[in-house]
Amino acid sequence: MCCKTDPARSVLIHSLDRNSIIVQQHARVLPATYGAGVSHGPSSTHSPAQAWAALAPILAGQPRVRLSRDAGKTYPQKHERALTEALPSFPAAVRIFGKDGTCAAIFLDFDSSVAGVDWVLADVRAVQTWLHSVGARWIEDYSPNGGRHVYIPLAQRVTFTEARDLVEALGTRYRSLDKTPHQNLLHGCMRTPGSPHKRGGHQELAMSLSKAYDVARRPNSAAVWSAITADLAGEIRAVRNLRLEQTFVPGAEEMPAVKHPVGRMSRVMQLMAQTGLYDSRRYATDSDARQAIVTGAAAAGLQLVDVERRMMQGTWPGLASFYARYAPHHRVPALRRDWISAVGYLSKNLSTGEGNNNVRRSPTSQPNTQPPAPKGLNLISSDPHAEHRFIRTWRNVLRIREVSYRESRTGMARRMVLRSLGEAAHMTASRFVEFGVRSIAVATGLDHTTVALHLKALRSEKDPLITLVEEARGTKGDLYMLTVPEELKSAAEDATWQKGKIHALRPVFRELGLPAAFVYEALEHSPALPIAEIVRVTRLSRSAVNEALEVLAAWNLVARNAGKSWAVVASTSLKQLAEHLGVLEVVAAQLQRYKNERIIWREWLAKHVNTVAELLSPGEDYPWETFEGPPDEWTLADVAFSRAG
Repeated sequence: MCCKTDPARSVLIHSLDRNSIIVQQHARVLPATYGAGVSHGPSSTHSPAQAWAALAPILAGQPRVRLSRDAGKTYPQKHERALTEALPSFPAAVRIFGKDGTCAAIFLDFDSSVAGVDWVLADVRAVQTWLHSVGARWIEDYSPNGGRHVYIPLAQRVTFTEARDLVEALGTRYRSLDKTPHQNLLHGCMRTPGSPHKRGGHQELAMSLSKAYDVARRPNSAAVWSAITADLAGEIRAVRNLRLEQTFVPGAEEMPAVKHPVGRMSRVMQLMAQTGLYDSRRYATDSDARQAIVTGAAAAGLQLVDVERRMMQGTWPGLASFYARYAPHHRVPALRRDWISAVGYLSKNLSTGEGNNNVRRSPTSQPNTQPPAPKGLNLISSDPHAEHRFIRTWRNVLRIREVSYRESRTGMARRMVLRSLGEAAHMTASRFVEFGVRSIAVATGLDHTTVALHLKALRSEKDPLITLVEEARGTKGDLYMLTVPEELKSAAEDATWQKGKIHALRPVFRELGLPAAFVYEALEHSPALPIAEIVRVTRLSRSAVNEALEVLAAWNLVARNAGKSWAVVASTSLKQLAEHLGVLEVVAAQLQRYKNERIIWREWLAKHVNTVAELLSPGEDYPWETFEGPPDEWTLADVAFSRAG
């Protein structure tokens, strides 16, 4: 009887045989195993923890991993931490790209939700046949829901652009291939063998651990990469041409464009530096794009050391990926050459330009944001020192009353709204606060409609800490007064004033969360605190404090000493971390949206309300902040309570 031979199957079996060659000198480096041999199929001779410890550190683009605490739905930045050999208890995805914008392996994610498990199996079989034809070696695993991952380790790291082009080209061949992990330089991540799965179970290897470890330790050479890209040359050209036909609007759906004053780096340039994505119709090559970014940075007043820091620390991985074509010791000299060219270009244009090209004029005085004292309340002192003393006493009352706000999201949000009012009062040296809900929204990271609901609830409490003195009218916001209830007055006056400033939500904690903000604030005011004391000071549960400490420690904001007490790491900059996490872009988008809404509101008022134009008197300050950017020393609260009133 004649048997038909399946060519694809025979090729695949031959490839698996070649993939099973083991290098004996690496055997002693392997994690402890149960001593079984090599198998061609799924192996049960190793645990998920062993697979994770052996492969995750090698495949990851950088030693960072993101955890999913919502059953695998999202992998947010705030749950990112250092990658270790210990198996996480939550679904965990390693970062694909490093701080230099390159990757050590190609991650192919075949998603069963696109076309079903059978289609995934067919695509995986086809891609493995193709990999064998170009002489490549790979690692394969599968998930409980039928999806499969194929990893192609590389001896020579490739840039974000090269990896994205390759995966998008493969996407034209294989329907179930998810291209998104390689399309996002900042957030691209994927689960590796051993990782817990959202449906229970783990990512299981489709081969023995010893075979997979051998492939990872002996990755594909540069010659194999050249063969891969040569075989896909037609598809790569096609995806590049398709990109030329598309309109490039970075983050247009999520974040509206923000017009920066002259002398500030544009949002488009910042996104190019962060993501490595650019309009290929405007910049023909990566070299053109990187020169544009460097020129924009120089025009914005940054120094060369600022650009180097952003590249080295991973704040601008997109720009770093444009220099990955050079050897590591040649990248900084190449950046300096580009910097010299940029400075020369700008100097030439400034010397031939006309008019006043000053980047920023320093105002002679800060804008007056303090509202006048309302009529009928003249008995309250107008002495700034007396007002600051009252505000500090009010802060003591806030500390006493915070225990009544439960750990719920609503309670924490109201605590932050009260903090923002206290910070605004300190800034204006007055217990009267007249800022709109949009200003408070910027300072707290909440939506303005949510702020309005919280303010209504706070002023309706028994013995409230704030009193509504005058309702909003026209372009003026509600006027609130900080209030010290009589029953708490003596206790607040006897208590010691808390050192330091009171903060609303600082930008970085928009990403790291409110519990992390409260824990960090508590540690700021103390040299070191054990967990029990942090729980008492923050009024949070022990589990919430533990999770917040884990998040803060992952970003090197706090550390535990030998006495098992926690303290702030002073060398870590909150501002630089906020820039790294992309929070400043979110703030800019929120400010722009509120600015547009105010324009619409003022136009409506102009049509429906009879008003008389109010001219500035000689003694009033010119509103310079409307036309120029704020000084560098301003904080987010300065911006919120001056621009977003």
